[in-house]
Parts: sequence; C-alpha cells; structure tokens
Amino acid sequence: MKLFQANFVNDSWSAPINEKSLPDAELVLVFGTQQSYRQQYPLLHKCFPDAEFVGCSTAGEISDISVADDSLSLTAIHLQHSCCKVVSARHTSALDSETMGKQLAKQLDLTALKHTLVFSEGININGTALARGLTTVLANRCLVSGGLAGDGDRFAATYTWHNEQVHQNQVIAVGLYGDRLEVGHGSLGGWDPFGPPRKITAAKDNVLLQLDGQSALTLYKKYLGEYAADLPASGLLFPLSVKVDEDQPAVVRTILGINEQEQSMTFAGDMPQGCYAQLMKANFDRLIDGATGAAQATSKMLKHSPQLAILVSCVGRKMVLKQRIEEEVEAVKELLGANTVQCGFYSYGELSPVVETGDCALHNQTMTITTITEL
Repeated sequence: MKLFQANFVNDSWSAPINEKSLPDAELVLVFGTQQSYRQQYPLLHKCFPDAEFVGCSTAGEISDISVADDSLSLTAIHLQHSCCKVVSARHTSALDSETMGKQLAKQLDLTALKHTLVFSEGININGTALARGLTTVLANRCLVSGGLAGDGDRFAATYTWHNEQVHQNQVIAVGLYGDRLEVGHGSLGGWDPFGPPRKITAAKDNVLLQLDGQSALTLYKKYLGEYAADLPASGLLFPLSVKVDEDQPAVVRTILGINEQEQSMTFAGDMPQGCYAQLMKANFDRLIDGATGAAQATSKMLKHSPQLAILVSCVGRKMVLKQRIEEEVEAVKELLGANTVQCGFYSYGELSPVVETGDCALHNQTMTITTITEL
C-alpha cells in the first residue's frame, strides 16, 4: 500500500497536489466541507485520474494528529495487491434506512470481500436500521465500519460524495477486496452515567416520546438546566445510555433533533420501547482513555503494524474536549505507531462491529478506529 496525505486549509494545500502526488491511487478519501470539495474536485480528479473519490461533510477533520474545521482532509491510497469497489444509495425517509442498507450491500461483489467502509448522511437516517440492513446481507462475509456525516453543531444538512456527485440523503459503501489485506477495528467511549435509569414508555424507531410515562423532552430539559436553551447542540454533551439487551453492553445514543410541538427527541439510532435509558456526562481524562482503549482493541486484532487508520469520533467528544481535542488523536497515534497514517472525521454517529458478535452496529459518542494493512 502506498499513501499520500494533504490538507486544504485557508485556501491552500499543505502539500503540493499534482500529477506526481500518487498518480496510481485507486481510492481517495476526502472529508470536510462540501463547498471546498466541489471547488477542489476538478484539480483532484486531474491529479488522481484513476481514483474513486469518497467522503462526507463533517463536524471536524482529522489528518494525522491534527484536527481542523472547515477544511479538507485528503488521503490517497494505492492498493498494490488488492482492489476496491464503490457503490451508493439514496433515500427519502429514515423509514427506508434498513432497506437502503440491504440494497447498498447487495450492490457489492460479495466474492472475496474483505471489509466494507460505509459513509452515510447524518441527519435523516436511522443508523441502527442502516447497520441492521447492512448486517443482514454482509454477516459472515465481512466486517463493516464507518460513520455518519456531520454538519458541525448546526444539524442543518449533511452531505456525502462519490466522485463529482455530491448529495444529501445518500450512503456510500467502499468494498475492499484481497487476501493480503489485514483489517482491525476498535470502538470505545468514556462517558459516565448519572441520574436514575428510566424506562422508555413511548417511542417509535429512533424518536423518543416518553420516559417513565413523562414527556421525554420535558424531563431531559430539567436535567440539562441552563444547557436546555441550546438544544439540540447541547444534547451532545449529555447523551443517553440505552440498555437494549441484558446480555450486551449498553449503547450510547446521541440526540439529532427535537420537536417542541410533539415534545419528542430524535436520536441517531433506535430507542426501543420497554428498555431503560440513563443520562450520561463526560470528563476529559475518561474520553482520552476511551480513545486509547479503542486503539488498544484494534492493535490486539493485528499481526502487523497498521499502515492506515481511519478515525471516526463523535462531535460530542469534540464539544467536550474543545481545545484539548487533538489529545485523543495523539493518543491513538502514540499507540498505533509513528508510521501509521491517520485520517478521519468527527461524526453524528459511528459504525463499527460489536466485538462479541462481529455484526455492524451504530455507536454514539465513541472514538471508532479502522486500521488497514496490505501485506
């Protein structure tokens, strides 16, 4: 595997982008603003003429140990003994999320499929249902990881792109093929519960209506106090932990929006009625430890040092860590090694296999890492 990396910040590239950068690249990952991507695509296509371009809008771009806003993080990849295939699907409603996941996976050639990277729009999507649809087709064939696009703390519109096509309401999948690929994964949070567990007494899919028979939004605002005025963005600081299955660890769910008229809250993934939810909060050290733990989990799966690490971390972590945000990507780099090229973005949700089953699941408020090595 050969790699080339550059950032587009303040209207200039950190490294020269030309026909000599990595002309035989098959895949170029680009994360950042859709405006900058549209502007720079003609140049990028000229410099990487045979490559598939894939990426999404973000709540922050990761490049090596740096985190930037309103930029582009570019990583060009040449697979010397392997190959990739890129497919996409678009939807009109979150109700279509599971079906779209199935349709997306069925477009891939399942023969010799080693891993699937997925980059989804981040607002009008049920990430739990998307992961379920992907798993229905890809289970026992390959692992799936990736994330949901972001839009800073605005929650207005998210975008994904494949080559010159930039769309809202789109999901992209990259199938990686080859016996010489070694892929690792890890996902960990670092949030602490507070307050009593409360039963989800009314909900539909990823829309939460009631907790313990009370308006979920009213109860949530009571806990948030002065932060309630800044919803939904402030909700990223106080996610919910949901115990879906007694035999599995609780999952963390991030709020995507609120509806004052319905007194409802929309989350990135399912809020199953009858389950128990509990508010969570973070502290700095626990979040950094979570990033280190994700890197450790990834490393335990590998026989060789990783060449590429794709980091997808939740925007809520970025809002908590603020000026210390680069500490979590530095912690990952320190554990994976100086020769590992890191790229990625801050998201509205993370997709990663559940360790116990290997099935893809939606995670929130985690640092999720996918490592790729070509032997």
